[in-house]
Order: sequence, then C-alpha cells, then structure tokens
Amino acid sequence: MAETASECLFCKIGAHDIDADVVHESDHVVAFRDINPQAPTHILIIPKGHIESAAVIDDAHRRLLVEIFRTASHLADAEGIAKGGWRLVTNVGPDAGQSVRHLHFHLLGGRGMGWPPG
Repeated sequence: MAETASECLFCKIGAHDIDADVVHESDHVVAFRDINPQAPTHILIIPKGHIESAAVIDDAHRRLLVEIFRTASHLADAEGIAKGGWRLVTNVGPDAGQSVRHLHFHLLGGRGMGWPPG
C-alpha cells in the first residue's frame, strides 16, 4: 500500500513538522543532513511535494529536477567537495535501498568512493 503524504517522513520534514538539519530550502526543494551519514558530506535533497520515486517522474517534473540538480551542485561547492568530486544517487524500491517512499537524492562526498557504492 502506498504511503500518503500526510504519513510521509520526508513530507513532514519539508513542512517543518519534524526537525532536521536543513542546509538549503526553496519553495520546492529542501536539503538536510542525513542522520546516518555514509560519507563526510551526506545531504538528502527532496522535493517538498510528495513524489514516491524516480519511477513516476514525468515531463511535468522538468523544472523540479533542474532545481534539484542545481541545488546539488550549489551544495557541493558550499560543502567544499566540488573539486574532489561528489556522487548524487537516488534509489527506487526496497531492493535498491529506498527506505522512505518519497523521491530523494543523496549528495555524497568528502572521501574516495568506489563502485559499487558502499
């Protein structure tokens, strides 16, 4: 069963109903530090509106996706990881590691990363 926006952890963070270490916010996007960081810089970038995952993205989301990627680049600069490189990843579904059913991107950097991620 799909989670509703009123039950969604990330919707609640975007609405400021749950505290988070917010590092960037606009009308459409919120970025905050991950509570279980996998790298020295680990920031989650989410749309404020509820979108379950990248699997449901369509043409109507173009501007939102541009804003998310611009936010990632801005934060990489602000966090001092742009020169060394950074990773931006989103997971779709439980087998890929998506634990919150709300579109979110992990901005990771500050250490060398191999492939596969981990």
